[in-house]
Amino acid sequence: MNKLLAIVAGEPESVNSEIIAKTWKKFKSNKNINFFIIGNFSLLSKQLKKLKIKINLHKLTSVDNITNNKKLYVYDVALNFTDPFKIDPKAGSSYVLNCLDLADKLAKNKTIYAFINCPVNKQKIFKNRKMGVTEYLARKSKLQQREVMLIYNSELAVAPITTHIKIKTVAKSISILLIKKKIRTLDNFYIKYLKKRPNIAILGLNPHNDEYRKDSEEYKIIIPAIKNLKSEGFKVHGPYSADTIFNNKKKYNYDVIVGMYHDQVLAPFKTKYNFDAINITLGLNYLRVSPDHGVAKDLIRKNKANPNSLINSIKFFSKIKR
Repeated sequence: MNKLLAIVAGEPESVNSEIIAKTWKKFKSNKNINFFIIGNFSLLSKQLKKLKIKINLHKLTSVDNITNNKKLYVYDVALNFTDPFKIDPKAGSSYVLNCLDLADKLAKNKTIYAFINCPVNKQKIFKNRKMGVTEYLARKSKLQQREVMLIYNSELAVAPITTHIKIKTVAKSISILLIKKKIRTLDNFYIKYLKKRPNIAILGLNPHNDEYRKDSEEYKIIIPAIKNLKSEGFKVHGPYSADTIFNNKKKYNYDVIVGMYHDQVLAPFKTKYNFDAINITLGLNYLRVSPDHGVAKDLIRKNKANPNSLINSIKFFSKIKR
């Protein structure tokens, strides 16, 4: 398998150039890590110059020209701009999607084995408010709700059954079939890349699981899904109440806590791990990872951005079995 890893530059009006440069300085002498950037060469150069960060950049038009890891190679994607930190929203949106599409193409044809995309501004590039990069790539691969957003730390990971939808639509969006699809994808990932069958805790939807009343989602949907998955050999448990599960993680030694909606699991997880986590899209025929934070517009041009989540994204690939 090709050992090249791509990093998609992401939102141009952000701290992405800064965290890329800081990450490069950490890994440039590591012979086991060979990555390049998909983004605009001129933008990256000018932003780093403004930040007074010096690194050896080299423009690419083909990955065949990558000869060593002593230079930071940039696969050049077109972007018109005058001020490197003030990008026209329409031009910026097209640029981000072009970068993602190129990474998707290179991964599907096995030119690269995976890619990491730096943070993007979802509101700017996706007209559909339910759409994020996870959903965008899933649609391109026609996954039909089998994709999973996994927020991963080696100690614990979390995954929501539904992602970027309004709370009022969660109850009618979950189903036995959807839960089963997501758990199968999650289980397959752990077995394939981490060489273990994960121990999975599944949360209920309502406070205190609505006391398991017969008209509750727990009784009608979540418990039947868990029973069905158990009968197929999956290591699933629950449903558990969301207000205590993170306190009991060590007691039950779970690998993954699965919630019914985005913030049910991401809010406590980010409180606990902050930047020490990465976002992985499961279900694709390649691996896509991203730092678990946003574009940090408040830190642009200040040279104070924390690169740890991008660093952890790269470190993840040295741990998995490929």
